[in-house]
Amino acid sequence: MGLLRKIKGKLTHPMYLYSEKELDEYETFIEAHFGAYEKVFHEIVSPDIHLDIVIIPPTEDQPYYQLITMGMGAYCMNIPKSCKEYEWERAELVMHLPADWKLESQQEEDYWPIRYLKISARLPLQSNSWLGYGHTVSKDEHNSSFASNTELCSIMLTKAHDRFDREVELRLQNKKKINFYQCIPLYREELAYKDVHGADALLELFQGEVSSILQIDRKNYGL
Repeated sequence: MGLLRKIKGKLTHPMYLYSEKELDEYETFIEAHFGAYEKVFHEIVSPDIHLDIVIIPPTEDQPYYQLITMGMGAYCMNIPKSCKEYEWERAELVMHLPADWKLESQQEEDYWPIRYLKISARLPLQSNSWLGYGHTVSKDEHNSSFASNTELCSIMLTKAHDRFDREVELRLQNKKKINFYQCIPLYREELAYKDVHGADALLELFQGEVSSILQIDRKNYGL
């Protein structure tokens, strides 16, 4: 749903929002597939899409935070014509953080996962492009580290799984399909390996030992 914003009576760039009905469907889906939540990081100023982040707290079965964007999928991404049949135009992002992560902290060492969820979610709209499986988003062209406490520098998107360990997507009643992607932070060397060999080869290199839960000092599989 695209709405034209008005500033002092003048129309500006479109604002993309879920309808109230779509939001209801989305929230019901999140609770059913990922877990119950009470907390949402609401965006105060929204220049293009209204992007909130759902915070699902750790539980005994899922001992980690689940951060899920809510709003990215209101925008229809500019995917290649050859991909139209797969309905990859709409997406939302998932990131897992350790149970002891300082979510309320504004220090960059704690805040960067949230920052790059927001940056990644807006990138397709701002670049008139798209994000999907195997795509990466780096801090900058030099692949600088996200923060001083880690050498991780890029986020790769893989298929997200729900709490039943099933690949997950949402088909709204209006037939729009929302794809969910897990954000896996990478080191420079892993990013370089992925750029040469592809995302599937990198995941094979991980040998199933890289958790979806962020570890700021995990083993570098690109060395």
